[in-house]
Amino acid sequence: MDATVLDPVAEDGSRDHPIDLPEASSSSATAPLKRSASEAFEDVPDGETSNKRPREESEDAAGTAETDGGGKVDGEALADSLEEELQCGCCSAIVYRPVVVAPCQHFFCGSCVTLWIRNGGTSCPACRSVSTSVSFSRPLQLVVDTLLRHAPNKARSVNERMQADAIYHPGVHLRIPSPRQPSPEPNVPGPNRLYITPCPHCVPGNQWGWRCPQPIADPEVDPAHAWALEDGNPPGHAICGNCENLLALQAPTTTRCDFCQVSFCGIGIPQRCVAAPLDAQHPHGFIDRSDLIQCGEVYDCFDGNTVEVDIMLDYIAAQRLSPRDIYREIVAHIQSQPRQFAPLIELELFMDLHPIPGGVDPDPNAPRTRICRMCAAEVLLYGLRDWWIRERRKGVLPAHIMARPDCPQGSHCSRQKDHAHAKEFNHLIAPPDPVDAAPPAPPPYRGPDLASVADFPLLVPRRAQDPPAPVPAEDAEPLEPPRVIARAMPVIVDVMGLGDLPEPGDLAPAPSSQDFRDEVDALL
Repeated sequence: MDATVLDPVAEDGSRDHPIDLPEASSSSATAPLKRSASEAFEDVPDGETSNKRPREESEDAAGTAETDGGGKVDGEALADSLEEELQCGCCSAIVYRPVVVAPCQHFFCGSCVTLWIRNGGTSCPACRSVSTSVSFSRPLQLVVDTLLRHAPNKARSVNERMQADAIYHPGVHLRIPSPRQPSPEPNVPGPNRLYITPCPHCVPGNQWGWRCPQPIADPEVDPAHAWALEDGNPPGHAICGNCENLLALQAPTTTRCDFCQVSFCGIGIPQRCVAAPLDAQHPHGFIDRSDLIQCGEVYDCFDGNTVEVDIMLDYIAAQRLSPRDIYREIVAHIQSQPRQFAPLIELELFMDLHPIPGGVDPDPNAPRTRICRMCAAEVLLYGLRDWWIRERRKGVLPAHIMARPDCPQGSHCSRQKDHAHAKEFNHLIAPPDPVDAAPPAPPPYRGPDLASVADFPLLVPRRAQDPPAPVPAEDAEPLEPPRVIARAMPVIVDVMGLGDLPEPGDLAPAPSSQDFRDEVDALL
């Protein structure tokens, strides 16, 4: 069997010349190949095991770390460094309920991002890039919990945590809305222009196949017949309530809102410059549930009761409802009422919603069939609270929510903005009106009893020798009962119809009281 010949190896592990491999054979395949030792074992004396030196080196390294003071970990410095790395980009404190913005991966407090969205944020708060989603980060939460266990002094206060919990709950999906599509530049003449530019339907041979019966002359072509800006809107024309471009009122693409009486061209932005049927319209600014979260007017509908709003938002998420679905249910409920939309119009909810003033309502009692996006949003906000009350009555909420007692003050409670109070009591059901106590029943009518001394006391005539009774002054002592009765005698006689009787002064003195009683009885 041919042995494999290897070249000698130098002390430094280098080879003097390349190896000439022999021809392949059955015996050479099993022959061991000699190679140079690893550099880590070059200085190992003979007779020592191969694993002895690494073990000794590890022991020496451990001893060096124990003797060297710089090898120990400074817990306080590490906590400070982690605190700096875990700061929220909005509030500059340790993140609480951290959320991560995708795709930029910046993290913030969940409550900070929620407030950012409510205030109209349309990008990442840190890099201002367009984001697709915001999700709760469990790994970051574990790091924060570990840090606060070893450094509890860096935790936030109890009140601050309660306020943050009232705004954001872990697991709630957030979405930073994308920037709104800008409206096209209006062709309404500027202040330096003296004439109005024709509308798209005034141009002959336009792509919509319809031309204004009273087209406006182009001031660049026919300045002599151009319409002056100071003369207002040309006949048969108006301004679109969305893109603010000039439109033809009789054009097939033009629609008019039955609530705000504003016309829309249907050309600038077809999905927005239109007054659609009631059940087909999209409320302006409400695409999904995140738009309800960021809308401050939703919280105003519930008098600032964030607990009730959070319960409603969780219910909407569980039922997979969109703001458009809620809007349709509200419209259907209002249409089932006897007066339908009349109460909303009387409240002037649809006034001044557009930069363009609306027209005059031809018939306030006419049915409403078309609505614009802005008016649809007002209908949604108007009926959102009542819709939620009707949903609660279906009994689909958890038992612990429905078991909350009603607050005695109901929706007028001034403490429902307090998180603890709002969580303990229900404020949606108004208390019943207090029942006023019934007034006491008047006593039954009883006519005068002629035989009763209480109704008609006995009259005692004044003696002749008695001086005339002086007229009492305001501060004088009250008269004696016989004199009062004597003065009331003419009135009693007139009421009883006894005819003319002698004046009290003409009566002769009675010899006794018994005779006087007999005489009075004879007169009666």
